Amino acid sequence: MAAPRPARKVADPTSADTKTRILDAAELLFMEHGFEATSLRSLTAAASVNLAAVNYHFGSKEELFQAVLTRRLDPMNQERIELLGKLEREAGGKPVSCEKILFAMLIPALRLARDERRGGKNFLRLVGRAYADPAPFIRHFLSAQYGEMIGRYKEAFGRALPHLSKQELTWRLHFVMGAISYTLAGTDALKLFAQVVSERDKDNDELLLQRLAPFLVAGLKAPALGDTRRLELVSGD
Repeated sequence: MAAPRPARKVADPTSADTKTRILDAAELLFMEHGFEATSLRSLTAAASVNLAAVNYHFGSKEELFQAVLTRRLDPMNQERIELLGKLEREAGGKPVSCEKILFAMLIPALRLARDERRGGKNFLRLVGRAYADPAPFIRHFLSAQYGEMIGRYKEAFGRALPHLSKQELTWRLHFVMGAISYTLAGTDALKLFAQVVSERDKDNDELLLQRLAPFLVAGLKAPALGDTRRLELVSGD
């Protein structure tokens, strides 16, 4: 008589390991396909779980997406706040330079890009997609969740750029975030970068940010327009 086959061990859908598997699978799928195009069916298949496990840990697809972001962004943005605070203390009450403020934003992102345990480059590309995603709940979530960090940096840039009105500064920071998000999203910007640098440097995130930073600083420091409501195009005649 054949010996009975050992019972198959079933993963506990409520365990922390199951939650981590779901987050890891969601992070990759959201990065590759975006929020709207990622189905819960593809997500459960990638994580080897059922829909009940996703609902138990996160409740909905929107809440899962938010959890994917906060797992990595919370530590990175706390590092940004601490780094800016350190620069302000060192400045002794004087405005921190625009360049230093910008690098305080970029350095934590660079450190994350180099750490695969924290999502690495794939997560930064997901962040780029999140900022560019048209879904209103994503923009509202990012604004609410990271309002403190955004406010601290906006205040620091305002002191560094006293020639700009609050309205003009808001627009310029909007353009800065757009440029950063586009670069991090891993779209044509990274392909272009790979074409114009050596094979040795094509995966060098630090070099990429060094090329991006002067462009952003120049835009932030540009003279304020006399009338921001009208742009006069000068012909070549």
